[in-house]
Amino acid sequence: MMTMVWWQNLPLFMIVGALVCAAVCSVLKAKAARAVMAALAFLECCGMGVLLYFTLTKNESFVFAMGEIGAPFGNELRIGAAEALVGLLFAVIMFLSLLGGWRQFSLDIAPNRVNLYAAVFCLLMAAMCAMTFTNDLFTAYVFIEISTIAACALILSRNEGYTMFAATRYMIMNLLGSGLFLLGLSMLYCLTGHLLFPQLGAGVKELLAANRYPMPLYLSFLLMTLGVAIKSALYPFHTWLPSAYSTSTATSSAILSSVVSKMYIFLLVKVFFRAAGTDVFARRIEDVLFLYAMVGVIAGSVYAIVQRHMMRMIAYSSVAQIGYIFLGIALGTEAGFAAALFHILAHSSAKSMLFLAGNKLRSAADGQDTFPALRGTAKKEPLAALAFLVGALSLVGVPVLGGFASKVFLAKAAVELGGWRMVVVLADLLVSTALNVGYLLRCALTLYRPAEDTEQENAPKQKDAPFAFAMGVLILINIGLGIFGAPVLDWIQQGIAMFV
Repeated sequence: MMTMVWWQNLPLFMIVGALVCAAVCSVLKAKAARAVMAALAFLECCGMGVLLYFTLTKNESFVFAMGEIGAPFGNELRIGAAEALVGLLFAVIMFLSLLGGWRQFSLDIAPNRVNLYAAVFCLLMAAMCAMTFTNDLFTAYVFIEISTIAACALILSRNEGYTMFAATRYMIMNLLGSGLFLLGLSMLYCLTGHLLFPQLGAGVKELLAANRYPMPLYLSFLLMTLGVAIKSALYPFHTWLPSAYSTSTATSSAILSSVVSKMYIFLLVKVFFRAAGTDVFARRIEDVLFLYAMVGVIAGSVYAIVQRHMMRMIAYSSVAQIGYIFLGIALGTEAGFAAALFHILAHSSAKSMLFLAGNKLRSAADGQDTFPALRGTAKKEPLAALAFLVGALSLVGVPVLGGFASKVFLAKAAVELGGWRMVVVLADLLVSTALNVGYLLRCALTLYRPAEDTEQENAPKQKDAPFAFAMGVLILINIGLGIFGAPVLDWIQQGIAMFV
């Protein structure tokens, strides 16, 4: 039996520790629960950083087997460079989202609900770690359901009339996605008799080589893909997204848009690489994904450009950005998958900043987020306005920011593939970028226009150190992804090579 070194035990401790913290927070008082929640988020960032360092320096992945039971009933965690890098970003975003909305807690959440919010946050952290690390479909599905319930609770935490509607719609659509994923998982288990990714992948190859059950095999992966598409709001399954994102608290909106939807997509990437294999993906699923992603990139931008409320505009822009991610996946090449994962990093860091800054600017406008009401808020909240501008410029694709590097990598992947898909991807990027300029920069520039009420414009500013720290780090992350995009892409490709 191979002896494991200390850092290889971190994935299990990170998941179990988050679950224990969730239980502890549920019985603590509000102040103590918030402290535990913040401490957990910081420690998870540290753990992910350690895992990324060792997996990159050793250039190999490792497996943590949950007990002595093997396939098909065993549970495993598998960590390579890609898992550690994506997990580190998710953990950092959750920590910074917590800090960015720290002062809003007392305004948005009733005192008797703070400990429950902290418990839900910890559950979501556990689900994020488990779905990032899992090496089997059973563990994946269990934590898909945990994340669905936890995310719904995050939406409801604000306790406003409209949040009930938003949470109900979110729950219905996400349970539909979970059901489709479970149906596909069950069919795949019946066909192969395995749930662990390595044995599952071998079973799929064996069935394809013998030409046995090809259609049920394709259908099982298609159902899982459709389930993830619904849960991540790929167009046209996006109807739950605007209400859920725009009505939640500052921290909840940032986490929902930047982490929750993306961890489902990362799980799907692992399923494609480690269970389905490129043969299954290339024969059927990539065409379906490409069609939905192609339309979603444009449709999401069109919906965003006609909005009259800033928070709904930011929410609708996520539909377009999710389209970018699936567009890279649908190319069906390693370069396309790498570009998609890089866009997850770039979009998560920019979108969390937009929601956190947007909530701060909305508060500066007396709770209103219509464009006329937001005029002049840059003078009252200069840091929030700057962060919003940087996030908007990143999503537009301005050089030196992460969004620009992401679009360049996606274009390169399309050019390497060639053919009609290259033409469609390049056209999509061009049109959507023009639309991004139309709504994102319009909103960002509105913040700097003089307000009609000069007294409101010159109102005294309140210091918010946690928010300032979160915005500063997120701005640096966006700039870092733009300047050092090539090395980060190399890490992603190194991680993808470990998938095989």
